[in-house]
Amino acid sequence: MASWKPTEIMVNGNLVKAQAPLIVSASRSTDIPAFYADWFFDRLEKGYSAWTNPFNGVKSYVSYEKTRFIVFWSKNPKPLLPYLHLLKERNIKCYIQYTLNDYEQEKLEKVPPLTDRIETFKLLVDQLGKGAVIWRFDPMILTDDISIDNLLQKVQKIGDQLKGYTEKLVFSYADIALYKKVKHNLEASGVPYHEWEIEQMEDFAKKLSAMNDERGWNFQLATCGEKIDIDKHGILHNRCIDGDLITRLAWDDKELMDFMKVKIEDIPAPSLFDEPELPKGAILLPNNHYFISTHKKDPGQRQFCECMASKDIGEYNTCPHLCEYCYANATKQLALQNWKCHKENPFGETITGK
Repeated sequence: MASWKPTEIMVNGNLVKAQAPLIVSASRSTDIPAFYADWFFDRLEKGYSAWTNPFNGVKSYVSYEKTRFIVFWSKNPKPLLPYLHLLKERNIKCYIQYTLNDYEQEKLEKVPPLTDRIETFKLLVDQLGKGAVIWRFDPMILTDDISIDNLLQKVQKIGDQLKGYTEKLVFSYADIALYKKVKHNLEASGVPYHEWEIEQMEDFAKKLSAMNDERGWNFQLATCGEKIDIDKHGILHNRCIDGDLITRLAWDDKELMDFMKVKIEDIPAPSLFDEPELPKGAILLPNNHYFISTHKKDPGQRQFCECMASKDIGEYNTCPHLCEYCYANATKQLALQNWKCHKENPFGETITGK
């Protein structure tokens, strides 16, 4: 499942090889919905885009000929709203990893006001459904000015407004020492950050779980890419590219299910005396169907990442949010330079227009 059969596409009158993924990630590397939605949907219409490998600088091509599902990642996915009908017309399903933090007072992010972002969340749920918009508060960062209790207050403020609008809350603890870019960016901006200790992680998880119960949110809590096991608090290891959620949202797409090796089964009709007994681990679907998970971790991801394989089409050093804790931009200056290049050629093959 980790590999995509290549295809050939026409580029400037020449046939070139291209990856042809069924599942696209847009994107861990930059905020495509917030800044590059026009570009993405133009490239989707054209049938391909180009991608530059961040490790060796080699340019390659991605064909959208076979794309059946897109996972969007964003802190401001509002620009997606006028385009969602195009996905429906192409029979491409999607869900959104929506990072909805509250660092307004600390000015750690350049994003629209929180009230606007919450309204966008609800508008997306109206179009896509509750299961297709996932709330992320990511990362949870400690500073001289932000304590565990401060973070919990911020989560409560948003959680109360999203009650009934999402199934899941995903979070991570800011692992600053592990990421040179994050450490550099925070120190360059003079942010007085603190590293999380194991005891603090446990304390936060316990209090967050209690809050989820007490306030009746009923969110599935999950951590992203974390080593620590806090399942005793009902907190799972998340799958941001989640084969089971993709199946729930696109179970009637036979081509995609065949690719993912998911078999959709019919629930047997009840007998006169008994309800049908389903296999252990069965996940219910509409219209009296179910499936058994075949989710497999992408071996190319980090050790504690549970995502399945997808093709990410974004590029690092291209996100103008300029978050102080950013892992995707080496510097703010480089990100702004690439954003300027994009605006000079907004519909080029690559996201930077180069």
